[in-house]
Amino acid sequence: MYRSHIAVFCALVGIFLGPVVQSAPFSNDPAEVSNFYELFNNPDAHVSLINGPDTIHFIEEHGYPAERHYVTTEDGYIISLFRIPYSHNLQNQEEKKPIAFIQHGLFASSDFWPSLGPDDGLPFLLSDAGYDVWLGNARGNRYSKNHTSRLTSHPDFWRFSWHEIGYFDIAAAIDYTLSTENGQDQEGIHYIGHSQGTTVMFVLLSSRPEYNDKIKTAHMLAPVAFMDHMDDVMVNTLSPYLGFTNIYSTLFCSQEFLPHNDFVLALMYSVCRPESIVYRFCSNSNETNTDSGRTNSTASALTFGVMPAGVSTDQILHYMQEHQSGHFRQFDFGTKKNKKAYGTDAPEDYPTELITTEMHLWYSDNDEMSAVEDVLRVAKTLPNKVMHHMEDPLWDHMDFALNWEVRQYINDPIIAILNEYEGK
Repeated sequence: MYRSHIAVFCALVGIFLGPVVQSAPFSNDPAEVSNFYELFNNPDAHVSLINGPDTIHFIEEHGYPAERHYVTTEDGYIISLFRIPYSHNLQNQEEKKPIAFIQHGLFASSDFWPSLGPDDGLPFLLSDAGYDVWLGNARGNRYSKNHTSRLTSHPDFWRFSWHEIGYFDIAAAIDYTLSTENGQDQEGIHYIGHSQGTTVMFVLLSSRPEYNDKIKTAHMLAPVAFMDHMDDVMVNTLSPYLGFTNIYSTLFCSQEFLPHNDFVLALMYSVCRPESIVYRFCSNSNETNTDSGRTNSTASALTFGVMPAGVSTDQILHYMQEHQSGHFRQFDFGTKKNKKAYGTDAPEDYPTELITTEMHLWYSDNDEMSAVEDVLRVAKTLPNKVMHHMEDPLWDHMDFALNWEVRQYINDPIIAILNEYEGK
């Protein structure tokens, strides 16, 4: 949920202040009104994404082969998967390789993972360890904005939350990887997800238990399911308004939020600068890591250029509902629509006790988005889990992906577990 604080803050400001701004009197003197279009198009400061790097570039620039695959889900969304089919260091293209699948968090994309480079980046380390590496992209982000019949300009395209990402997107991605020449005759894949990437796997394995047989091991980095102990100022501020079916959530629902384009990049760059009056609404973990030198600065700079990658507002609303309800359950449409969708007044909880996959939960004390109490709560329901508690008292939500020692404490240990499973 990188930079989620400022993202949702902007949304609520728009909801609350929209009517005020429309009715406020404006000066008749044009000299007092800033020409934002002219400021934004200043050629001396303009940063463009038109020819910006993509996941293929991030992989190939280090000498690794890269592929892009398009997968159509059961409900018609066309998602993109990126692949490192073999290691150029091992020259193992003719060998059968176990599959490792990596899924990003909220506001991110597959660009997120290779940003650490070949020495520390999980995709490269997995490839050099002899794995067939796949990077997923959730519907609605910069790489997955197509549908067999819906246009992105229509609200119907954006009428999905992380439930559909787990239930349809991840399921389709798993089936596709196992249908490839390398994937055929393999019993399943290894899965690694961060933040929302863990939520969607909890959804899939509890809602479609048959997929437990297709997952060898699952590694949940900063797992997010229950959220009622989340100690985040922005979420605590917004969820009372957006966590229920009301006028605010109705105005906010089913639309694209923070798409990957030049304007949003410029906006995020401006509001998250230290001198900005709304700087404090940017991610607290980002501020801590930057000040203390805990993050890989090169990777952080790259991710700022490719995030946010675009989401549906319903994904945010669904998380806000979780925070208010104290439940891990499907989207709450309100009593009337719930009866039509689920046959009950309220959505039922996800039956996480049905998850039989070997689940590795990686969590920390300083993670404001994934509280220890909430992690332990979901862990109690899992019959086959392994707990990995980070001893570093400062380890937070983004450290699981961008900490400068992430290879030592996260990536290498995960690969060791995979290798043990594969008998390497």
